[in-house]
Amino acid sequence: MLRARDAMDRAYAQPLDVPALARIAHVSEAHFTRTFRAVFGETPHRYLQRRRVERAMFLLRETDRSVTDICYEVGFGSPGTFSRTFRDIVGRSPRTYRKEAVSAAVPTCFAMAWTRPSA
Repeated sequence: MLRARDAMDRAYAQPLDVPALARIAHVSEAHFTRTFRAVFGETPHRYLQRRRVERAMFLLRETDRSVTDICYEVGFGSPGTFSRTFRDIVGRSPRTYRKEAVSAAVPTCFAMAWTRPSA
């Protein structure tokens, strides 16, 4: 399970699906999904979405790139899906988040812990 999660952390912007992740973990697809949820508390799909949104949050705070560019860079296939998923996880739209987010001069580990969206 850790190998699959590490692969998701490394290649979050790539198209990853359950069959590919199950192969990485050397288990069947059904066993992978059940075990991943039991171990990490969320489905593989939701974990991958959350990782993508975390990266998007950073890019929205630290760059002036468009929301659409960020959407595609972090691995979403459409701006609509990105906005809907972002709102579900963060509670605000990407544009609202960008307006309200302030880049602070604190160590990265603190910023990541503080801004990590809840599951």
